[in-house]
Amino acid sequence: MPAERFLTVSGPAAVMREDNIDTDIIFPARFLLITARAGLGRYAFHDRRYAADGSEIAGYVLNDERFRNPPVIVAGANFGSGSSREQAVWALHGLGVRAVIAPGFGEIFHGNCLRNGIVPIALRRETVAALMDAAKAGRAFTVDLERQELAVIGLPVISFAIAPEQRLALLNGWDETDQVLNQHGPEIAAFEQWQQRAQPWLHA
Repeated sequence: MPAERFLTVSGPAAVMREDNIDTDIIFPARFLLITARAGLGRYAFHDRRYAADGSEIAGYVLNDERFRNPPVIVAGANFGSGSSREQAVWALHGLGVRAVIAPGFGEIFHGNCLRNGIVPIALRRETVAALMDAAKAGRAFTVDLERQELAVIGLPVISFAIAPEQRLALLNGWDETDQVLNQHGPEIAAFEQWQQRAQPWLHA
């Protein structure tokens, strides 16, 4: 279940211009033995944030005080490609990220975001390029899921698409079970009533 409902998120956006940032970059494979979800934010982009001796790598965007725990990432195409590890999304969420904007996403990563309270926003490459410039200049981003709008100071408001059932789940903080109950609750209740009449020994 998402850690919290997603309504509106505002703040700075970290820019990652590179295409094909995969899940091994987001969450290196050697950390997969960590089974607890809490605290995974410290491992997000670990090998780009830290040198071998554990010191921070100067110049990397997430080591800039302005973007250390960004609520938004603006990235290149095919973000989150590669393996299906859900820990990549958990690590992003632990870092404070609640929305990722890119021209496109790895398919499994996209689904994992929606299941874990992060909104993946796919926009045209030229639009993303303009957003990267705005983010680098330190302009605030606001993602409004109710309106399905992205507002950035100095730019026109941008509409984005998200499937209605996924939007509803994020707005309410629902997991997959909650979604099924919301979509098919009456049918499930009707089946249970039928089953109690037809197979009462199952409910004894």
